[in-house]
Amino acid sequence: MPTPTATAGKNTHTHRDLTGYYDALAVHWAAKKNRYYFHGVIRLMRFLVPKGSRVLEIGCANGDLLAALEPVYGVGVDLSGRMVEVARNRHPELQFLQMDAHELLADATLAGPFDYVILSDLVGDLYDVLRAIQQLRKVCHPRTRVILAFYNYLWEPILKAAERLGLKTRQNLQNWLSHQDVANLLDLAGFEVIRKGRRLPFPLYIPVLSTALNKLGQALPLVRGLGIQQYVVARLKPSGARPGYSCTVVAPCRNERGNIAALLERLPPLGTRTEVVFVEGGSTDGTQEEIRRVLASYRGPHEIKLIEQGAGRGKGDAVRQGFAAAGGDVLMILDTDLTVAPEDLPKFFEALQSGAGEFINGCRLVYPMEKEAMRYLNLLGNKFFSRAFTWILDQPIKDTLCGTKVLLREDYEKIAAHRSYFGDFDLLFGAARLNLKIVDIPVRYRERAYGRTNISRFRHGWLLLRMTLFAARKFKFVG
Repeated sequence: MPTPTATAGKNTHTHRDLTGYYDALAVHWAAKKNRYYFHGVIRLMRFLVPKGSRVLEIGCANGDLLAALEPVYGVGVDLSGRMVEVARNRHPELQFLQMDAHELLADATLAGPFDYVILSDLVGDLYDVLRAIQQLRKVCHPRTRVILAFYNYLWEPILKAAERLGLKTRQNLQNWLSHQDVANLLDLAGFEVIRKGRRLPFPLYIPVLSTALNKLGQALPLVRGLGIQQYVVARLKPSGARPGYSCTVVAPCRNERGNIAALLERLPPLGTRTEVVFVEGGSTDGTQEEIRRVLASYRGPHEIKLIEQGAGRGKGDAVRQGFAAAGGDVLMILDTDLTVAPEDLPKFFEALQSGAGEFINGCRLVYPMEKEAMRYLNLLGNKFFSRAFTWILDQPIKDTLCGTKVLLREDYEKIAAHRSYFGDFDLLFGAARLNLKIVDIPVRYRERAYGRTNISRFRHGWLLLRMTLFAARKFKFVG
């Protein structure tokens, strides 16, 4: 969808003034020649932008995309005054302003900052892409996500031919940028890329066939690379440590009596306050009694809670119950088997506090493991699922199955609010769908000192395979 914009610095640079061109198109914009492509843009943005967000769209045209995202507060800006009039008439519940993308007036007029800033099919028209991206800093807070969608440059000759044949709206001279070009400009402007991708290798609508070809194409790496829609999701580069966080460590435990005292003795203080929540899942070795004994006599620096899992089953349920009872700003999961050392948790906390990552994931596959820490079939399964998840999520995930994971409470609450989208498979997938920056922290994986594993390699392996197929359908076959 071509969107109008002016150039930077009319008084200092040669520029292409596209105002008249898009003013003339405004009344016909709703009758676009390839609505199938535009609906694909809507499906992509709906996947990337949760309902109820504060959204700014730059180059909003008639406002249909912004309205489709159902923002709690939505603002669209466009260079064309006529386009703005059309958008206001079509979507009176939203705010639309005439404004140059290169000179954003980010004062009370825009009432920012925003959770999401969208530039859909805009960079092709920009005179100075870097300057326009630099303007985005005015409307972003540290957790804003910037989404740029733009044509795949491989389609340039095909799109020009379609214009000559009258199958596509004729555009002015375009910029044709690659993912790397856009990532470089974002980096220069103070942003970092979180994820990127391509979609819609077959943008022409043919009933049934188009949907089948595009869904299949999303699963095939070489074909997917031909997708006409390119997109990049970015955030502001972190500016430094954000002190003042308190921390809750959730420790699911079943038949881990011999590890309870050791966990508390070895766990370093984290942040302004450290809380440990044991979620006991029906142990038969006296784990619950041991936790109560420790609670009665403990004089250490940590606050301790005991949650009885009750009718709930499995680690996922235990983690959710623990998080629900947590009082910290930062939420951590630490397996009570102590195969990941409690002494490693400060590295996770520091990575989150510094802003280096927003979902910190343990990785056991970097350092050598102790001999009995992970059986060979488990290791193969870990490597398979790490490759599968990296492909699915468009972010590098080296160890999907490590139990140690850390995130902010506010992000977990957003994930939990959209749990229906992923069902029980919500944590890692939810973080990816929220476009959180996922970072791996290497840890040394150790043998158990007490007890036996609660994992059944084949039963849990089958569960993970189902989870992988489920996530592939949700992430790879959007639209």
